[in-house]
Amino acid sequence: MPQPGLSDAHISLALHPDHSSAVTATLAGPESSQNLARTALSYRGFHPIDLSTLVLARIDHDEPHYADQAAQALREVGATVEITPSLQEEIDTEWTYGNYPMPYLDRDEIREVSAEAQRIHDDIAAGRLTIHCHAHDGWTTVAVGTYQGGKSVHLHGENYLRQEAMDYESEAEAVADFHRQHSVAVRPGPAPLTDIERAAREALARPPANRPVPTLDPSIAPSEATSEAVLASVDAPGDHEALLADFFTKHDAWEKWRPHDETTIASHESLTLRVEFLHEALHGDDAWTIAAYESPVGERLWHATATPTTPVEIMRVLLDSLGSEDSWGQGTPTPVTEEDLAEASRPLDDAGWLLKVGSRLIDWAPPTAGHEAGLRFDTSAKQGSLLPAWTLWGGNTADSPDWAIRLSTYAPAALIQDVAFELAYGPGRWQPQSTAATAPSLPTKPVVARPSASAPRAAAKR
Repeated sequence: MPQPGLSDAHISLALHPDHSSAVTATLAGPESSQNLARTALSYRGFHPIDLSTLVLARIDHDEPHYADQAAQALREVGATVEITPSLQEEIDTEWTYGNYPMPYLDRDEIREVSAEAQRIHDDIAAGRLTIHCHAHDGWTTVAVGTYQGGKSVHLHGENYLRQEAMDYESEAEAVADFHRQHSVAVRPGPAPLTDIERAAREALARPPANRPVPTLDPSIAPSEATSEAVLASVDAPGDHEALLADFFTKHDAWEKWRPHDETTIASHESLTLRVEFLHEALHGDDAWTIAAYESPVGERLWHATATPTTPVEIMRVLLDSLGSEDSWGQGTPTPVTEEDLAEASRPLDDAGWLLKVGSRLIDWAPPTAGHEAGLRFDTSAKQGSLLPAWTLWGGNTADSPDWAIRLSTYAPAALIQDVAFELAYGPGRWQPQSTAATAPSLPTKPVVARPSASAPRAAAKR
């Protein structure tokens, strides 16, 4: 039945010029009709790129089928939908995946498997499913994650074959069982994007090549707008991108590797230390992930994460400290002792921070009101636990901080001490504004003796 407003909408569907199977939708007609059409297309998986363009890009390479379904639904409510001949040819073509591992499934059943994989992919991309760690089981990628406010799951497979393999009632149980099954192969966070996932994300990130990119002010030439945007980005406070570039300049023992556009990896020449930086980390993501290993082929020794809101000077101290001590990625883990706690917290103790010891948590808090920052050690955290043992934080509260650096049980106490020194004495958002003018002169950072160490999924379409 025709729907008022949509009868005036005109939608043109075509193959994406920069992606092998993605589909573009171009809208025309009155603005109110375009708004209704945009909503209807978004409900069917299209993503708005600008006011008149949407893109459907999936990880199963079956966009023509879903574009045809959308066209039929829109025509039923009165919209005018035009499909280009090249896209119509793709819609009419029967095809299958090359070397599909489940040959006993028919076309509809394959689509059900792919639709579930797409749902999982979208949930991860939207932050509804958080991936804690991943591994390679010898055949494919496996992972463990938790849905917002819901169950925890083990995932098996990549791209259009990813499925939920196991459900768990608790996050801790799911992570513990994942470590038990995959042992030394476990790595923190989600796996790097596959070629298919990266191509889909790139198609959704910008207008197709045959469409101009709109500028915010028509009076500004594109080159001027770009220049101003770049300058604003460079001059912005807390520039983690510039910090990463500076790290590579200062530490030549680290090799830069960028497996895809979203992530840069710094790998130490010993192959026992690794830093991963997520360039477009959102609120709730970890912008930095650090992992250290007993040997180049050994188990993970300790790991750390930092939020994208962590003050850049705090991160600079952490990275410089990490880059100055080659042995922190080697050795055998040992339990945290009272001496480790004293070493890690020494700058805070010297600055008069308050110590609070509870049944499970040990907290160091600043002596002055309004200085919302701290160091926390969780005595119940175990090696491999999802919960951090150490947390350096700032803003709001320790349980819900504005920024945080979290480290696992066996993180080096000397590394934590370096960051704690900056936390106690360094100027910035972690320093109380009311007392900044009368802050005491900075003490000399103590020199601590550190012991030396004894680190084929692409779819074959048509």
